[in-house]
Amino acid sequence: MIEFRIHGRGGQGSVAAAYLLATAAFEAGLMCQAFPAFGAERRGAPVTAFVRIGHDPIHLRSQVRTPDWLIVQDDSLLIDPNLTSGLKDGGSMIVNSARDSNEVASTFGCRALCIDATQMAVEEIGRPIPNTALLAAFLGLTGILPLKALGTALRGRFHGDVLENNLRLIERAARAVPDGAWKETEDA
Repeated sequence: MIEFRIHGRGGQGSVAAAYLLATAAFEAGLMCQAFPAFGAERRGAPVTAFVRIGHDPIHLRSQVRTPDWLIVQDDSLLIDPNLTSGLKDGGSMIVNSARDSNEVASTFGCRALCIDATQMAVEEIGRPIPNTALLAAFLGLTGILPLKALGTALRGRFHGDVLENNLRLIERAARAVPDGAWKETEDA
């Protein structure tokens, strides 16, 4: 089983990202689970969402405390020294940021890749919602799921221009990262 923790702020699509990742896993023939955890429901408040993916049925129903991967949708959350709490040895995080990846990796003691997903989203979909770009970049890095499965998940959620813009965005984000650079971690 592979576990993910997605950190973001209300309005950035963290919960939608979790559901899209789980749906993509389902489309790829895997078992999946996705759910959020948040306090006061307001735009800008910290939000955490969780995803589990595996080949066997998933019976665990608790929050993800020891994730294999972190997806951080807002770099203002990097001020939290506990952001990577529980991250498994060899775990990695992808961060929506224009910051230097090596600096972030050094600060948190794990492999990190920063990508300006918000800027890509603004340019491709006209809104500062980084979730689909981050998911596509993550899938490009790891190869855990085919990008096509994410596209299918998007087709189940959106239509018209919103869908077409998001499909263009995921293609762009996947091309923006080194293809398969983190694949060996998934294969381990």
